[in-house]
Amino acid sequence: MNLPNKLTMGRIFAIPVFIVVFLMGYRYIATVIFILAAITDMLDGKIARKYNLVTNFGKLMDPLADKLLVMSALICLAQIGDVPGWMVIIILGREFIITGMRQVAAAQGIVIAAGTTGKIKTITQMIAIPLLLLNNWPFSLLSFNLPMDTIFLWIALVMTVVSGTEYIVKNKQLFSM
Repeated sequence: MNLPNKLTMGRIFAIPVFIVVFLMGYRYIATVIFILAAITDMLDGKIARKYNLVTNFGKLMDPLADKLLVMSALICLAQIGDVPGWMVIIILGREFIITGMRQVAAAQGIVIAAGTTGKIKTITQMIAIPLLLLNNWPFSLLSFNLPMDTIFLWIALVMTVVSGTEYIVKNKQLFSM
């Protein structure tokens, strides 16, 4: 197993650790685990492309690991009331739809690459979640408590809808097969 795939597997193994640590009430430690896992997302792709280590395993498991990490964090945050459940449902629904589309496309030999809006969605999620985990720190220290956690969550939600719509429109031919 090459290094990018090991990083992906490390991210997957970090998810239950994150969940347990978060639900035990150790939000700061959970945040560190989440951030480290998110960094591996960035690293594994860069390393795989730079050193030509792209594998079918990585193509399948890397996006799955990302979705599991984000959804685990959002569901945990929804469970304690920090994120509205309806937002999590919209984000989760988009991920299921796009993953399903990618599977249908892959069965036909078509690769649906991540688009710019999908990448923006992921980045805003990866920023919103640590801010939510840390109760908007460091912005909560400001005298006017700028709600950056909420702002990034809303941006992530909007980008979820926009990117999902973009994927569906660009690949509508998959629905007629």
